[in-house]
Amino acid sequence: MEKNFPFIANVPVFSGLSKSNLKEIENIAVEKKFDRNEMIFFEGDEGNGFYVVVNGQVKIYKVSMDGKEKILHIFGPGEPFGEVPVFTGKNFPANALALSKCKLVFFPKKSFIELISRNPSLAMGMLGVLSMRLREFTVQIEHLALKEVPARIASYLLYTSEEQEVSNPVELEISKGQLASLLGTIPETLSRIFSKMSSQGLIEVAGRTIWLLDRPGLEALAESGKISAFGTDVK
Repeated sequence: MEKNFPFIANVPVFSGLSKSNLKEIENIAVEKKFDRNEMIFFEGDEGNGFYVVVNGQVKIYKVSMDGKEKILHIFGPGEPFGEVPVFTGKNFPANALALSKCKLVFFPKKSFIELISRNPSLAMGMLGVLSMRLREFTVQIEHLALKEVPARIASYLLYTSEEQEVSNPVELEISKGQLASLLGTIPETLSRIFSKMSSQGLIEVAGRTIWLLDRPGLEALAESGKISAFGTDVK
């Protein structure tokens, strides 16, 4: 039975492929559905393939020895995840959980590797995605290691604005608790910094909607990492 996943043509990793190549991709794809808070895979599970989000959101996270959760990334429609083990031959290095009711497309490792061996342009597309993912993690590590929390928040808001291709407002696609974990802090600290940034005229917060009132000020905060105006209690 011929499969039909028209959205695949719009997935960045498959951009530029011919219709015949896209049809080959569709033929190995397997649709999977997950309920909210359902596990997709656990850290250490066999890396037997990778996924692309059709709709919904997926959280990638790790749990520390003392039980604390650290969110590594939130993926939305059109984004692939779990692709690294396909190429390294190792197990999944983190957990994946559906943050909402999700529809995903799964690409089995064996079938996908066979396709790549016949299609160099597809391999180049995957290398591009992996390179971008490496850059994102490098920036994330830099923020967590070198910048105080206000600077991380400013960087995240500016990045989200660019990603959503809007100047104002920015819409948070995850809860503030999840955002706090993603930025390496706690919800109470995040709320306190949002309040201080609002009082200084940098932003205006209304639920998950955030107006960037002073973009140059946010850029300066994100770049310099200076938090003198916020006081020494913000860590």
